[in-house]
Amino acid sequence: MAALVFRLRAAPPERLDLSALTPAGLVGLDRAAIAALVVGTTKHAPTVGDLFEVSGDDPGEIVFEGGSDRLDRIGAGLTGSARITVVGDAGLDVGAGMKGGAIRVTGSALHRAGAGMTGGLLTIGGDAGDFTGGTAASGAMAGQAGGIIVVSGRVGDRAGDRMRRGLLVAIAGTGAHAGARMSGGTIVTAELGAEPGTLMKRGTLVAGRHGDLGPTFVPAGRYELPFLRLLARHIATTVPVAAGLIPERALRWRGDMAALGKGEILVAAG
Repeated sequence: MAALVFRLRAAPPERLDLSALTPAGLVGLDRAAIAALVVGTTKHAPTVGDLFEVSGDDPGEIVFEGGSDRLDRIGAGLTGSARITVVGDAGLDVGAGMKGGAIRVTGSALHRAGAGMTGGLLTIGGDAGDFTGGTAASGAMAGQAGGIIVVSGRVGDRAGDRMRRGLLVAIAGTGAHAGARMSGGTIVTAELGAEPGTLMKRGTLVAGRHGDLGPTFVPAGRYELPFLRLLARHIATTVPVAAGLIPERALRWRGDMAALGKGEILVAAG
């Protein structure tokens, strides 16, 4: 069987909801039925066949060729061991709520990448927008609760918002308020933006350097933590490109003391 390929004919005329184009949504459908699926989000309701050339027959390996920041919800809710590749950019909510499998975006992604995911691997070759690994919708009570997100570039504001478990790696850096309202999990980056960990209860942020810390984080000393050695080994096997982000020695801040105060920010000690 050959990978199921969706080749974009031209720039989409509107935002598209591609959440149906997953193995669970495509199983048992022939080429004609796939082409008839509505992916538009306006009254014009364009179908897959209107916008994509479709080839291949293996829904367990899906490829989107010709990316666009209007391609929303790619791989949302993905399960099992399926693989999705986006050659180019992705739009909103790529990998949101995914429970398994792997998604690779060669370009950048808009907001809420991997939001609310509980398992699987999401890799983004460029940058990602706000709420990466955060909450999937306004009022949602949980952000990333498992799995691994790796962004080669920078992520926007509030990455890991309400994060509970899992690993989020932003190799180049984060925007403001990374790890806001965290209750677990780990964020690793070269540089934290302003006021990281706002109202975090638990969890760990690891960085080479940081922006302004809020007044409710307190210094807790300089450490050579066994946890960092274990994390470095884990990163080296799962995300080798980010292995150098884990310091041997770190300055530790505890907080947010305005919340439960059991979180920590670990920054490389010179």
